Amino acid sequence: MIRQLAFDLPGGEAMTRADFLVAPSNSLALEMMDGVTGWPQGRMVLVGPEGAGKTHLAQVWAAEIAASLMPATGLANVRIDALAKGPVALDDADRLAGDGAAEAALFHLLNFMGPTNPLLMTARTPPRDWGLRLPDLVSRLQAAPVAQLGAPDDALLSAVLVKLFADRQVAVAANLIPFLVSRMPRQISAARELVAALDTRALAEGRAITRQLAGEVLDGLDCG
Repeated sequence: MIRQLAFDLPGGEAMTRADFLVAPSNSLALEMMDGVTGWPQGRMVLVGPEGAGKTHLAQVWAAEIAASLMPATGLANVRIDALAKGPVALDDADRLAGDGAAEAALFHLLNFMGPTNPLLMTARTPPRDWGLRLPDLVSRLQAAPVAQLGAPDDALLSAVLVKLFADRQVAVAANLIPFLVSRMPRQISAARELVAALDTRALAEGRAITRQLAGEVLDGLDCG
């Protein structure tokens, strides 16, 4: 039997506000993000577990106010004075901890930016838990307000799965969604990986996405 080659095409998954699914676990954070004009000193830290939707929300925020969006770990490689001329969103800010050049760059960015050019940082934990080595940076960041994203609940994960299948133009039975939700990790990123794996496997084997196929994929997939 000749096995069909299948390439994982993202299927145009949207990352706009209209595609950000609001639920009790993220509604308060979204409200705080929308109140950007009231951020103390123009700063906000968006905190949540891996796969909670931080990057998606940062992309929405950046697009709506024409902010620069970049990984925080790349700060040492850019001109801080030029970056600070407009709003900035730094993704995974906690990951720069321990990198002296990146910590210094973030400290300089905080000095350059003011309330008229807001700064959003995403992280898995609040700044006090990042393990930063620069004392002045620690004190600056601990003064920033924190918007908390909770882990997605069943309703949110279900809605995300439905959206991800729709983005790929894949029709699945309604009873497949609760089957997946009850067995997958509680992460939006895991939902993306799971749907991609199911689509790829179904295309490669010429099979429909059923509970049997889903069970096989879940057994062999490490999306935690």
